[in-house]
Amino acid sequence: MEDVGELSWLHNVPMKVTVELGQGQLSIRDLLLMVQGTVLELDKLAGEPLEVLVNDRLVSRGEVVMINEKYGIRLTDVINPDEK
Repeated sequence: MEDVGELSWLHNVPMKVTVELGQGQLSIRDLLLMVQGTVLELDKLAGEPLEVLVNDRLVSRGEVVMINEKYGIRLTDVINPDEK
Protein backbone atom coordinates (compact mmCIF):
# COMPACT_ATOMS: atom_id res chain seq x y z
CA MET A 1 0.00 0.00 0.00
CA GLU A 2 1.21 3.50 -0.82
CA ASP A 3 2.30 5.90 1.90
CA VAL A 4 -0.65 8.22 2.65
CA GLY A 5 1.76 11.21 2.65
CA GLU A 6 2.37 10.69 -1.08
CA LEU A 7 -1.33 11.31 -1.69
CA SER A 8 -1.61 14.42 0.47
CA TRP A 9 -2.47 16.54 -2.57
CA LEU A 10 -5.80 14.66 -2.71
CA HIS A 11 -6.83 15.47 0.88
CA ASN A 12 -9.03 18.43 -0.04
CA VAL A 13 -10.80 16.93 -3.06
CA PRO A 14 -14.55 17.01 -2.33
CA MET A 15 -16.46 13.74 -2.60
CA LYS A 16 -20.20 13.07 -2.43
CA VAL A 17 -21.10 10.78 0.50
CA THR A 18 -24.52 9.12 0.43
CA VAL A 19 -26.11 6.90 3.06
CA GLU A 20 -28.78 4.72 1.51
CA LEU A 21 -31.68 3.87 3.78
CA GLY A 22 -33.38 1.67 1.20
CA GLN A 23 -35.16 1.64 -2.12
CA GLY A 24 -38.74 1.26 -3.24
CA GLN A 25 -40.89 1.40 -6.34
CA LEU A 26 -44.03 3.32 -7.10
CA SER A 27 -46.06 4.14 -10.15
CA ILE A 28 -46.39 7.61 -11.61
CA ARG A 29 -50.00 7.52 -10.41
CA ASP A 30 -48.90 6.87 -6.82
CA LEU A 31 -46.24 9.59 -7.13
CA LEU A 32 -48.88 12.11 -8.21
CA LEU A 33 -51.11 11.10 -5.28
CA MET A 34 -48.41 11.72 -2.67
CA VAL A 35 -49.20 14.27 0.04
CA GLN A 36 -47.56 15.29 3.28
CA GLY A 37 -47.64 12.25 5.57
CA THR A 38 -47.51 9.66 2.77
CA VAL A 39 -45.40 6.65 3.80
CA LEU A 40 -43.16 4.96 1.22
CA GLU A 41 -42.28 1.34 1.89
CA LEU A 42 -38.58 0.52 1.42
CA ASP A 43 -36.85 -2.80 0.82
CA LYS A 44 -34.69 -2.77 3.98
CA LEU A 45 -35.78 -4.15 7.33
CA ALA A 46 -35.60 -2.12 10.54
CA GLY A 47 -32.17 -2.64 12.11
CA GLU A 48 -30.56 -3.76 8.85
CA PRO A 49 -27.21 -2.02 8.11
CA LEU A 50 -27.35 1.07 5.91
CA GLU A 51 -25.01 1.38 2.93
CA VAL A 52 -22.46 4.21 2.75
CA LEU A 53 -21.52 5.22 -0.79
CA VAL A 54 -18.77 7.61 -1.87
CA ASN A 55 -19.27 8.91 -5.41
CA ASP A 56 -21.87 6.14 -5.89
CA ARG A 57 -19.46 3.33 -4.85
CA LEU A 58 -20.15 1.17 -1.80
CA VAL A 59 -17.41 1.74 0.79
CA SER A 60 -19.01 0.80 4.10
CA ARG A 61 -22.11 -0.24 6.05
CA GLY A 62 -23.32 1.18 9.33
CA GLU A 63 -26.10 2.04 11.74
CA VAL A 64 -27.95 5.29 12.45
CA VAL A 65 -26.95 7.33 15.51
CA MET A 66 -28.07 10.72 16.86
CA ILE A 67 -25.40 13.39 17.44
CA ASN A 68 -26.59 16.72 18.90
CA GLU A 69 -30.05 16.54 17.27
CA LYS A 70 -28.58 15.44 13.91
CA TYR A 71 -28.41 12.04 12.30
CA GLY A 72 -25.07 10.33 11.84
CA ILE A 73 -23.86 6.86 10.94
CA ARG A 74 -21.59 4.58 12.95
CA LEU A 75 -19.55 2.43 10.57
CA THR A 76 -19.87 -1.26 11.36
CA ASP A 77 -18.23 -2.74 8.27
CA VAL A 78 -15.66 -1.17 5.93
CA ILE A 79 -15.56 -2.81 2.50
CA ASN A 80 -12.19 -4.17 1.40
CA PRO A 81 -11.27 -2.47 -1.93
CA ASP A 82 -10.42 -5.92 -3.35
CA GLU A 83 -14.04 -7.05 -2.77
CA LYS A 84 -15.51 -4.19 -4.81
